[in-house]
Amino acid sequence: MNRLWTTVTVILLLLVFIGYMVFDLTMKTEPAPEASLTEADTLIADQWIISKVFDPGKGRLNAVAVSVDGKIILGGESFVACYDSAFVLHWEYKTSMPVMALAFSKEKIYAVSGNIIEVLNLNGEKDEEWGPYGDRSLITSISANDTYVAFADAGDKMIYILDREGVVKHMAGQSEEPFIIPSPYFDVVLGTDNTLYVANTGKRRIERRNIDGTLLDFFGEEGTAPGAFCGCCNPAHFTVIPGGYITAEKGLNRIKILGSKGEFVEAVSFSNKFIPSVPLDIASADGSKIYAANPADSKLYSFKRK
Repeated sequence: MNRLWTTVTVILLLLVFIGYMVFDLTMKTEPAPEASLTEADTLIADQWIISKVFDPGKGRLNAVAVSVDGKIILGGESFVACYDSAFVLHWEYKTSMPVMALAFSKEKIYAVSGNIIEVLNLNGEKDEEWGPYGDRSLITSISANDTYVAFADAGDKMIYILDREGVVKHMAGQSEEPFIIPSPYFDVVLGTDNTLYVANTGKRRIERRNIDGTLLDFFGEEGTAPGAFCGCCNPAHFTVIPGGYITAEKGLNRIKILGSKGEFVEAVSFSNKFIPSVPLDIASADGSKIYAANPADSKLYSFKRK
């Protein structure tokens, strides 16, 4: 009976998440001053080009992760699939619910559906299932290193830090320096040195925190300038690369590279025809190639420098 109620709860949370995204896609508009590029912004040339557009053909595509050896993991409407760097399918794992976030670390793949985390091995076989972690839990991002697994919970507005057995060790955002999360876009990256990088989207900034959640520093400002974050809740997605960050926004659908202090470095994709309200999930192993999963057309975009 408990398992039944857990399944019902997860399905309801996913329906709320997907419903929000559909509303955002079809009805909601960003405030005009924040969603309009200035003339100066339009002069920022993209320094990257789309080298490949890949259609997995498996339904809605929501998430992407990559490994240092070039494996590409895709997740979406009831599937997780592993490809090599040439987009040859290695395996596919069927899920009972849509996968909304992915992480890859130390021979494990972590796939998120609502408030459940499925742990897969490198052969695409399920080893474990973790969760649920809370009645209101809605996991929107997950990251892992050799010691810990961290996930962002937009429902409880918390970051949970687990050991590799799935046991909660720390929680960030409980009291001082809380997270302001207006919508289900809430990303976390766990560094190799156990530093947490968190998108505090309501404050339009990226924060660095200790593994126990203590705030170290942050950067970010609201606006449409190349280095700023527009709209109500950005960056919608981001990842950490050597020397900086790759960020993806909604409202103004743009992908860019920022330096280690948050300074604007270059535009990856400013001049595009992506739907403004649907941000692309992004992944990069080392910053030399960028993958972006587009839920609007369920295609994976691969970017390389010009």
